[in-house]
Amino acid sequence: MSRLEVTEKIIATKVAKGLKWADVATEIGLSKEWVTAGCLGQMTFNDEQAGKLAKLFDLTEAEAQWLKVVPYKGSLPTSVPTDPLIYRFYELISVYGTTFKELIHEEFGDGIMSAIDFKMDLQREANAMGDRVSIVMSGKFLPYKMY
Repeated sequence: MSRLEVTEKIIATKVAKGLKWADVATEIGLSKEWVTAGCLGQMTFNDEQAGKLAKLFDLTEAEAQWLKVVPYKGSLPTSVPTDPLIYRFYELISVYGTTFKELIHEEFGDGIMSAIDFKMDLQREANAMGDRVSIVMSGKFLPYKMY
């Protein structure tokens, strides 16, 4: 058994039960964005959270243990994403990455936006020309230190 197999079981059970990630997040008591990332193998759950997920997704005790293991994060199957939706984010970074970097450095100085002290909110935005995806990301600024 592996974490990937547990992730696949979670997805299959979610589909079979007709669950929404927002419903799973409500059950856990955290954001849909964080819980989805965790269920897809990118975050670590505590004992209580793993227990709730085990009940929700019909996981065995051994499978639930994998939810508490620190994962290998950022593990996409290829260096350049081939999934069209994920590729658009890669394209977005390719086009606007230098702009993000330039504007963050101009506003904050030399440093990075944390992906650890981070939050995200994804919402549907109604629009007469076709609904839009609204993603708000907020990460703590971490300046480089001199030593």
